[in-house]
Amino acid sequence: MQEKQEKHTILIVGGGAAGLELATALGQRLGKPGLAEVTLLDAASTHIWKPLLHEVASGTLAEAEQIEYLAQAHRNHFRFLLGKMVGLDRSAKEIIVGAVVNKQGVELIPQRRFRYDSLVMAVGSVSNTFGIEGVEQHCRFIDTTKEAFRFQKQLVETYYL
Repeated sequence: MQEKQEKHTILIVGGGAAGLELATALGQRLGKPGLAEVTLLDAASTHIWKPLLHEVASGTLAEAEQIEYLAQAHRNHFRFLLGKMVGLDRSAKEIIVGAVVNKQGVELIPQRRFRYDSLVMAVGSVSNTFGIEGVEQHCRFIDTTKEAFRFQKQLVETYYL
């Protein structure tokens, strides 16, 4: 009797524009016909294209414009994991994903490990101060949806309430 061979596991860390696009394309090309297991890991459950975050911050783009990772994964034959990569075990070909906690600090999902055959790091970019004095103290960085909504809330509270 011949052993069943496991599918090639592709793990993509980061669900920004590049990671989400790659997971969607690989899900269609390899996940749908069962040639590979494609998994996307991100710390957020939704995605808004980063160049649109200023519209979120100003209140001109609605929350409904977000892409739900789970829905995108279901439609495009890949798996979505919620969490943040906190470590890498290259010899075991595993990533370590930190615990997921709610706003009150209650652990919802414990720390866990995921095996991969191919690992793609698509963690994106963050704002850079270029060492300019005062930028950290006086600038509002908008690198994530959460930061954009926080800015919008502060803007409304400051000027409209």
